[in-house]
This record gives sequence, structure tokens and C-alpha cells, in this order.
Amino acid sequence: MSWKTKRKIFIFIFIVPTFLFFCLFTIYPIFDGLYISFFDWSGSSSRANMEFIGLDNFKELLLHDNIIGWAILNDYFLVVGKAIGIMLLATFFAVAVTRLRMIWSGFFRSIFFIPNVISVVVIGVLWNYIYNPTIGFLNSFLSLFTKEPVTTPWLGDAAYAIWSLLPPSIWAGIGFYMILLIAAILNIPDSIYEAAGLDGASQWQQFIHITMSLTWEQIKVSVLHIVMTTLNGSFIIVWIMTEGGPDNATQVMGSYLYQMGFRQFHMGYAAAIGVLILVLSLITILSLQRLMRKETYEIS
Repeated sequence: MSWKTKRKIFIFIFIVPTFLFFCLFTIYPIFDGLYISFFDWSGSSSRANMEFIGLDNFKELLLHDNIIGWAILNDYFLVVGKAIGIMLLATFFAVAVTRLRMIWSGFFRSIFFIPNVISVVVIGVLWNYIYNPTIGFLNSFLSLFTKEPVTTPWLGDAAYAIWSLLPPSIWAGIGFYMILLIAAILNIPDSIYEAAGLDGASQWQQFIHITMSLTWEQIKVSVLHIVMTTLNGSFIIVWIMTEGGPDNATQVMGSYLYQMGFRQFHMGYAAAIGVLILVLSLITILSLQRLMRKETYEIS
């Protein structure tokens, strides 16, 4: 047996099982969900009882459902808020522990990364206690600066609820992207910064023209990953902290899908929401890739 044949067999052995699992757990559910979206089905009965209704679920969803519009707006509010908040803080901390030589940088790397090894359920429960109007840390802290005790119901007031979901979401994601950017920054030769310093470039100019330029691919990947995981995974933190309330003020597409499919047993309608999530995710990611297209600089 030749070396080329052995190499092909080796590649085949590693690729085929992975591809089969991908088809089983990703491709098949996508097409199965699309199929179910054309039916009226509770999800609790056999598929033999499904009633074909064509595009009625989509017509109801897009033309008559008053909640889905708020859910989409809330999803994109979290997308924009998380992308800006996480990238600003992750970039700041990454630069601080690399270029600014922060004291105890290893300790701070570990501290910032801790939320990434904590379950999202634990994070949601923890921040529920922080926001508690009577025994929560936030109101207790704010009460130090006021004459009367602060008893703001952060998660129970529609005016504050969606904003209150941003801090835990941002806090939970900083560490991962900080480590990604640290690795990219450490890959930049010090000689480039030294040459820029000799030419009179300030720290800010070095950050903009060297650090940002040479880590742009990592920044782009980070932003795309934040957007993708938020549109497809914001359901978890929302459901744990507010369940979409109060009065659907924090409802996102994922939580609305769960509510319609597993609380109200409209599985066909829930599948239509899933299809909408997929379509919006694809449109958003492709649009961002086009907007963030930039010439890549290679370090030689």
C-alpha cells in the first residue's frame, strides 16, 4: 500500500465519523425543523397526527404575531450590546496585560477567565441574587449613596429588565475573547513597536495602527462568534433570569420558541420561529463578514 493511499485512508477515518455526527445532530434537525414548520402539530402526539397547513405558521408569525417583533429587537439589542461591551473590555484587558505590563497579569487572566468555566445556569442564579430588590447587592450598594433605601426591581420592571441582562452576558464572555486577543498580541514582534516608538508614534497610535491592524482577523472572528452565539443562545440566560418577562419585555426568539413549543404545545409554530432564527442568523453573519472585510496583514 502506497503512502498516498495510507494518507487517504487516515483522512477518511477521521473525517467520515465527524461528518456523520454533524449530519445527525446539525443538518438533520435543521431540515426536520423546516419540515415540521409546515404543519399544525402539538409535539405531544405522534407525527401521524400532524396537519399540513403550508405557510400558515409563517404568515401568522410575520404578519399577526405582536410578540415576535419585540423578540427580534431584544435579540439584536443583546447582540449589539454584547459585541460592543465584550470587545471593548476584552481588548482593554488584553492590551493591559501585554503591552501595558499590568502587575500580576497572570492572576488577572485567571480572574477574568473564571466566568467561562462557570455554568450559565449558575451565572443566571448569581445575578438574580445581585438584582434582588430587597437583599440584592446592587440595591444595597446604591443605597449607600441615597437617603432612602433603593428597592428597584431590576428584573421585574419592563424599563430596566432588558438592560439588566447585559451585564451578566458581557461579564460571562470577556475572559474567552481576552485570551484570544492576548495570544494574537503576543504574536506581534516587539521590534515593530520599538520601530514605531523611535518614529515618534504614541501608545494610542501604536494601538490603532499596529495592534488593531495585526489582530484584525481575531477581532473579526470574535465579533462574528459573539453575534452567532447570542442569536442562537441568548435563550439560556433570558429563561433563567426572567423567562421572557415582565410582560414579554425580555422575550427573545429562543425563549419565545421554547414557550410556544414546550409550554403552549404549538410545535409547528415553534419550528417556524426556529427557521426564522436560522434565516436571520445567516443574513446577519453574511452581512457582518462583508462589512468587516479588510486587508489582512501578515507578520514576516
